[in-house]
Amino acid sequence: MGLFGRAERAAWEELFADHYPRLAGWVRGLVGDEETAHEIASEAFTRAMARLSHLDNPQAYLYRVAANLVRDHWRRTERERRAMRTVAAAARDETQGPPDREVDMRTLVEHLPGRLRTTVLLYYYGGFGVREVATILNRPEGTVKADLYRARAHLRAALDGRHD
Repeated sequence: MGLFGRAERAAWEELFADHYPRLAGWVRGLVGDEETAHEIASEAFTRAMARLSHLDNPQAYLYRVAANLVRDHWRRTERERRAMRTVAAAARDETQGPPDREVDMRTLVEHLPGRLRTTVLLYYYGGFGVREVATILNRPEGTVKADLYRARAHLRAALDGRHD
C-alpha cells in the first residue's frame, strides 16, 4: 500500500469495502469453506491491487480471477476426492450395494466447459443478472443467454446420463 498515493489508496479502500464481502460470500457458496473463501477472495484482491491502475472494470476482474481460483480449488479437491473414492472402493465390503447415485450438482457444474461454467457460477451462484454477467465477462448479453442455455442443456444431458 505504500506505493499508492492518497487517491489510489482511497479508491482501493472503497473497492475493497464495496466488493470484498459479496465476493467472499459468493466464493464461500462455491467452495463450502469460510477459510478457503477468504483465501480466494484475498488472492483476487491481491492480484487486482497489482493491476488497479490498468483495470477498466475492477469488479469484473475480481470475479474472473475468483472464478478461476475456485476452478483451481475444485480441481485440487476433485483429485483428493478421487483418491479417497479409490481407497474407499478398495475397502468396500462386497455385500454392500452399489454406491449412492445421488446427484452432486457441484460436480456437474465443475465438469462444464470453462466458458459455460464461469457463466453459470456468476449467474446462478453469484446472483448476478444477465446484464451484470455480460459486463463482468465482457460479452454481449445475447452470448451470456446462449451460454446459459447451452449450460442447462449440458447439465440436463449429464443428469439424464446418471439416471439411466
